[in-house]
Amino acid sequence: MTPLHPLKIMLSALFLCGLLSVVVIADEPTAQRAPAFKWQSAAPEEVGLSTEALSALHRDLLAGKYGYIDSFLIVRHQKIVFEQYFSHDYAAIYGEEARTPGPLVINDPSGPYNYFNAFWHPFYKGTTLHTLQSVTKSVVSLTLGMAIARGDLPSLDTPVLSFFDASAVANVDDRKRRMTLRHLLNMSTGLEWDERLPYSDPANTFTIMAKSLDWVRYTLDAPMASEPGTVFNYNSGATLVLGHIFRVATGTDIEEYALRHLLEPLGIEDYYWDRTPSGLADAQEGLYLSTRDLARIMLLVHQRGRWQGRQLIPEAWLQESFSPQFSTAAEGDEAFGLSWWSESYQYRGESRRALFGKGFGGQRPIVLPDLDTIIVVTGWNILPGQPFLTEAIAIEAVTSAMHH
Repeated sequence: MTPLHPLKIMLSALFLCGLLSVVVIADEPTAQRAPAFKWQSAAPEEVGLSTEALSALHRDLLAGKYGYIDSFLIVRHQKIVFEQYFSHDYAAIYGEEARTPGPLVINDPSGPYNYFNAFWHPFYKGTTLHTLQSVTKSVVSLTLGMAIARGDLPSLDTPVLSFFDASAVANVDDRKRRMTLRHLLNMSTGLEWDERLPYSDPANTFTIMAKSLDWVRYTLDAPMASEPGTVFNYNSGATLVLGHIFRVATGTDIEEYALRHLLEPLGIEDYYWDRTPSGLADAQEGLYLSTRDLARIMLLVHQRGRWQGRQLIPEAWLQESFSPQFSTAAEGDEAFGLSWWSESYQYRGESRRALFGKGFGGQRPIVLPDLDTIIVVTGWNILPGQPFLTEAIAIEAVTSAMHH
């Protein structure tokens, strides 16, 4: 494993906490826009992080202790204090799998849903844009919160079938009629779906859906297994249905809306958003960003939706997004909200809560609000049995390096 550039050690003082008041969400005139945001850097010791401990983390990453890690970034007090990138020959690493039909080689082997194809994964066509996989769902959640606040999208309590011709949907019963946008967003649809299996397992419902041409129809046609809102059952198709509903309700593609109201205000100019076979923006895994730009989104989250004097996302939406709505039955007390995850961690004998996104292969953008810290990890460990850097491991590595 070879780093693309030497360890960059960086840091500063951030005054996020006082900037939490909600303002009217509106486009600011161009002439009044704040100067472009630029990341600052500092040495770890300036913000109470041990250079020695971070160097040890770097050695572990280089040695492959956590498998194929592509980047590891730490921001504290709004300054980058650790930034490391690693190069892997994915065409060689996954070359045999890329040529072999299977659950992760979906439709055209040369296309974006062959997860072993190094032209598409994990970087977009040789650029620095890295697949976010299901972290895309979390970005979509932010976009929905903006659209609802702006009056462009109805409330989360709107029935899903109100956006479809119910007579053309299979397996409609009273439970499916009671399914709402909220249930799509917090993964409690009640639909019969099994995405708990490895994605390399052909019985995983996602891999079955992905072989169809209309992913929205496949998802919505599934029979009901429980009352909506009662059981957490992770379902990537649910976010695809949300993407379709967004276009129907707003008349705007969700990629276009997110670009105009989220990415551009954050100064994110370079991105790629993949599309499903039917042409719909892939709301469940299609977004590619650089590591630093993903950190911008997490900084916006940390600042409770406020960015350079503007309230881009209502603070109340973010509070609901991160409030534990369902236990995920994972190790510890991991919980799911509005397409965002949270779990507790220990720091100096006290229990605190981390907020994060999760993406297939090892995408982990994390906010530690109490410690004014952001961690972004990207990687591409996509086969069962590979070493893996979980959010808990990343949090422990960073918090154990803190002096204060």
